[in-house]
Amino acid sequence: MVDLSQYLPILLFLGVALLLSTSFVFTPMLVSRLTGTNKPNPDKLAEYECGFPAFEDPRSQFDVRFYLVAILFIVFDLEAAFLYPWAVSVFSLGWTAWIAMMIFIAELALGLVYAWKKGALEWE
Repeated sequence: MVDLSQYLPILLFLGVALLLSTSFVFTPMLVSRLTGTNKPNPDKLAEYECGFPAFEDPRSQFDVRFYLVAILFIVFDLEAAFLYPWAVSVFSLGWTAWIAMMIFIAELALGLVYAWKKGALEWE
């Protein structure tokens, strides 16, 4: 016979996690309704990140420059993510690591110059 009491801590953990997650979602909504801060208006409901209305005809054309700038940001953010561990350990890695990183930074700089020359960073 299997002793199911061994599963009680797991069930308690799942119950507490479910209770906390639902309270973290629904409590702010309830408090905003009770305090009167839930007053939607056109300014609050306007798009603020993507640059075009979210609920339009899905076949309409939109400007892709926003996505291009976002991709460039991700590329240079990843460069910073690679640069930090390299900078911490560069003295123990030697000249080979230094040269490899300089080549990596030069490639990214060339990519930035190319995007700049093509006008990818200009916003009209």
